Amino acid sequence: MTTEARDIQRHVLPNGLVVVTETMTHVRSVSVGFWIRTGSRREPPQHNGIAHFLEHMLFKGTARRSAEEIARSMDSIGGMLDAFTAKEYTCFNAKVLDEHLPIAFDVLSDLVLRPRLDSSDVEKEKQVVLEEIKMDRDNPEYILHELFTEGFWPNHPLGRPILGRPDTVRAFSRDTLSGYHQSWFAPDQIVLTAAGNVSHERVLELVQREFAALAPSGPSAGPVAPLTEAPILIEKKRDLEQVHLCIGVPSYPLTHDRRFGVNVLNTILGGGMSSRLFQNIREKLGLAYAVFSDLTPYSDAGMLTVYAGTSHDSLTKVIDLVMKEFRDLKASPVHDEELRRAKDHLKGSLMLSLESTSSRMSNLARQELFFHRFYTLDEILASIESVTRDEVQSIARDSFLTDHIALTVLGDFNGFSLDRSRLAC
Repeated sequence: MTTEARDIQRHVLPNGLVVVTETMTHVRSVSVGFWIRTGSRREPPQHNGIAHFLEHMLFKGTARRSAEEIARSMDSIGGMLDAFTAKEYTCFNAKVLDEHLPIAFDVLSDLVLRPRLDSSDVEKEKQVVLEEIKMDRDNPEYILHELFTEGFWPNHPLGRPILGRPDTVRAFSRDTLSGYHQSWFAPDQIVLTAAGNVSHERVLELVQREFAALAPSGPSAGPVAPLTEAPILIEKKRDLEQVHLCIGVPSYPLTHDRRFGVNVLNTILGGGMSSRLFQNIREKLGLAYAVFSDLTPYSDAGMLTVYAGTSHDSLTKVIDLVMKEFRDLKASPVHDEELRRAKDHLKGSLMLSLESTSSRMSNLARQELFFHRFYTLDEILASIESVTRDEVQSIARDSFLTDHIALTVLGDFNGFSLDRSRLAC
């Protein structure tokens, strides 16, 4: 399978800001993103949630635009403006017709460089974020994963919620936000990526006009990798019809040599409708509606988790079935047909994900932020293809160890306990 060569160019300004573009002449849109090399993992415990709060505040108005003018400037050209905070970065992005790139760039630059951070807006936005936290706390799957992650990486920023906690959010002030904005939104902390019908020179011209004169913030302390624990947590929550469970083990960081192998293993285990978990727990036995496995990799740590929602009566049976899949993957190599299906699933998902300008723009940022180089599609496809049955079995043997298995269960329990012997692997 051969793929077209991607027209990717990279330039670093003297102040450290990185610009990466991909020219796609066959489309009419451009997606552009400002990626800030900071997320919730750079927050101290007392300021948990401030990266996400700052993301909200940037839309409340700038030195040049009111909140309404920000919204109107993109709506009037049929563009999309968005932002999100992750644990290792924050992103502000837009997608517009190619002719409207200067407007989108102007709005994004304004947000990133000149937020008003008005004290009265801070107080109003606290209420918005507190409602967002309440909304997520009404979602049992969200609560389950937050409890699991906190137990898995205790006393570490990766184990804390991106939204923060009600007490930390209530304590935020304009001065605190301004201090973080100054140090985090410096040019040497920013990667700008653009993909679509635009030239590298055009993007560079826009960037230099807004950012070239800014001073860098200088090197910051590197992150400390988390220590992983494997607790068994039984959490009672009233008025739940289902019991929700999450079983997880440590996995590889984002850039690990075995990242392709563990993705193949995850696909076979619970990554789709033909996966072992879906077929054996849902289709054959009807014990769950939702059951899947997932990989969560970061720059220096990772986890592989299995989620299922089931009835009280079926809980121990579902746990036993998940453990059986772990043991089976360790005991014998996967079948050739299963391996082929998993590889084709991953390849197909990858190819489809690169069809839009916004996904290509995100792909450029991820490669720059974590790999500091660009892998061609052919390189990635070849890496997926090179995964062997023996490698998948070896990863299973490294990953599924009794003492490393963490379990969190959330439900309306009236007395329930679980012994680690049930997690024997």
